[in-house]
Amino acid sequence: MRTALVIGGGIAGPVTAAALRRAGVAVTVFEAHAEAADGVGGMLMVAPNGLDAFAAVGAGQQVGALGQPTTTMVMEDFRGRRVFAFDGLPGLPASRTMWRSDLYRVLHDRAVELGAEVVYGKRLVSVRESPDSITAVFADGTTATADLLVGADGIRSTVRTLIDPSAPGPSPVGLLGIGGWGPPVPGIGGPEVMHFAQGKRAFFGYWGTPGGDTAWFSNLPHQGAMSTAQAREVPTEDWLRRLREAHAGDHPAESVLAGARDLQVTGALEILPSVRHWHRARMVLVGDAAHAPSPSSGQGVSITAESAVQLARCLRDLPDLPRAFAAYEDLRRPRTDKIIAGARRTNNSKAAGPVARAVSRALTPLLTRTLFTPERIFGDIHAHTINWDERVGA
Repeated sequence: MRTALVIGGGIAGPVTAAALRRAGVAVTVFEAHAEAADGVGGMLMVAPNGLDAFAAVGAGQQVGALGQPTTTMVMEDFRGRRVFAFDGLPGLPASRTMWRSDLYRVLHDRAVELGAEVVYGKRLVSVRESPDSITAVFADGTTATADLLVGADGIRSTVRTLIDPSAPGPSPVGLLGIGGWGPPVPGIGGPEVMHFAQGKRAFFGYWGTPGGDTAWFSNLPHQGAMSTAQAREVPTEDWLRRLREAHAGDHPAESVLAGARDLQVTGALEILPSVRHWHRARMVLVGDAAHAPSPSSGQGVSITAESAVQLARCLRDLPDLPRAFAAYEDLRRPRTDKIIAGARRTNNSKAAGPVARAVSRALTPLLTRTLFTPERIFGDIHAHTINWDERVGA
C-alpha cells in the first residue's frame, strides 16, 4: 500500500497518520470541521500503554510531558473514607491527565512533521470503489483517491456505516458527564492523587491541580440520550442545583460543589456495542469508530493509539489488504472487547439504584482484598507494549 486517506482529524486521525507515515504510506487526513481542534474538548487520561503506543510514532516524550502525572488512585465511600488505593504497576510510567486539545496539537504536529497532509472542511458522504483503488466523495463535491481508506471518524463514524449499513451506533450508558473546578480539599494528597467516590446518588471523581484548585467530575444517573449540544442548552444554575441535590451529604463532593465554577458539560456518556465488521474491501476502522468503551474505562485514547500503530504494522508487514486487515483485527479485537466489557460493568455500577449502590459499598472492602488488586485490574492492560520493530506474522 502506497497511499491512504484518513477520515477524521481528531485524536485517532493524526496518530493513525503518523503511524502510517512511519510505515512508508503517503497519507492525507480529511477533517469535516472547517478548522483545527485547538482548544476543543475536556480532560482525559493517557495510561502507560497509551504512552507506549505514542512512543511508537515518535510522540512519547511530548505526550508524556503534557498535563500532570496521576500516580495514585483512591476509592472512597460517600463519607470520604478510603476503601482502597493503588499506585499503578512497578516499572511503568504514571498515567497522565491532560487537556484533549493539548494532546491533539502534539499529535497533529507529529503527523505533519512526518509528512502527512491535513485538509479541513471535508465531510465524507460516500465512496466509489474499484479493484485497485478507493475514492472518497465529500459533501462539497470534491473527491480524493488512494489505495485504502481509514475510518478514524469517531463514535458516529460515517465509514462504519459504509462498511456495514447495519452496523450499530453508540448507545447511552445511563450516566451524564459533568465536570468543573472547585475550592481546595484539605488532605487531598497532592495533584498526582485521583480520588473516586461512590456517592449515595451519584459517582464523584476529584483531584488537586498544581494551582491549588480541585478538578472534579460527576456521573449523574440519567436514562436516555442527551447530546453535548442539548446538555449545554440547560442553564448552568440548573445543572449546579441538580448536582448539589445528587451529592447532598457526600464528602467532599458537597463542599466542592458549593464553590463549583466553569462547568464542562458533555451530556450522556455513550458506549459502542460490538462492531461486527471492522473492514471491507479497501476500508478499515480505527479508534472509536471500531471500539468506543466510554470514559469510565480510562482507556479510550490509549487503545485508539494502540490500534493505529498495530494497523500500520500490519499494512507494513503483510502483502495484501485482506491479510493485513485480518491480522489487525485478530491483534486488536480480543483486547478491546475485554476493555469495553470492563467499562460496561463500571458504568452499570455507577448507574445502579440506591439499594445496589449500598450493597456495592458494603462488599467493596471484601472484594478488594480478594479480587481487585492493581495487578489483576490493570496488569494485562496498562502493561501492554508494542514493539514497532517486530514483524507481524514473522
